[in-house]
Amino acid sequence: MQTKNLSLAVTGLIAVNVLLFVITFLLPGNEQRMNEWLALYFPMNELFQPWQFATHMFMHGGFAHILFNMFALFMFGTPLERIWGSQRFLVFFFLSGFGAGLIYTAINFYQFQALYDQLIGLGLSDKDIGLILDTGQTQSSLLSKISREDLSEFFTLFHAHVVGASGAVYGILVAFGIMYPNAKLALIFLPVPVAAKYFIPALLLLDLFSGVTGFSLFGGGIAHFAHIGGAIIGFCLMLLWRKSSSEYSYVDYRIRPSEER
Repeated sequence: MQTKNLSLAVTGLIAVNVLLFVITFLLPGNEQRMNEWLALYFPMNELFQPWQFATHMFMHGGFAHILFNMFALFMFGTPLERIWGSQRFLVFFFLSGFGAGLIYTAINFYQFQALYDQLIGLGLSDKDIGLILDTGQTQSSLLSKISREDLSEFFTLFHAHVVGASGAVYGILVAFGIMYPNAKLALIFLPVPVAAKYFIPALLLLDLFSGVTGFSLFGGGIAHFAHIGGAIIGFCLMLLWRKSSSEYSYVDYRIRPSEER
């Protein structure tokens, strides 16, 4: 098994994330500009750019957001990089994050198109719909035909942007769970250690539940389907790599406590 003493890729990714976080939040007047350029927007929004599928992974919405993602990247990415090497780890990270953005966008587009078709069916023109998207306002008579919540979701889907490395991190979590299924993991609200092979699927089911129902234990503003998307891509990559090379196959042993850092 190939091992690496230095986690150059993980260290570099954390450094870039921290640097952009500092530029975004600690330099006056930069937050809006940085988000408009690097966050991932809805494809029909005028602020959307193709490069945002990659750059959104290096932007974060606040200190707690970047702290959690970078801690998870360090904890779970370091052992994977030491097995795979830096180049393969970076490929895995970017494919998971890029795929998460694509899946998240596809789901948003499906939801947006369904609401758009509903508005067209109610007799609204493209100009009427454009007014809703531009101003967030509409004629009060429309509220007798469609709920205020649906109109708010329609507006939000068009204007909201997503930031964060969470999609890539969820791909890494899945890979870690496959490589180290018996490693014991715990969360703050669940202090009892649980094996990764149980903990990670349970976390994904919780994200799926939150994405479908809109109810989240972790608060609002979380792109749950981006998490699921990253996990799906990570799982598919692990299946592909296990078939193509026995070097990266299933590892069934416990991590010693001294290595769980």
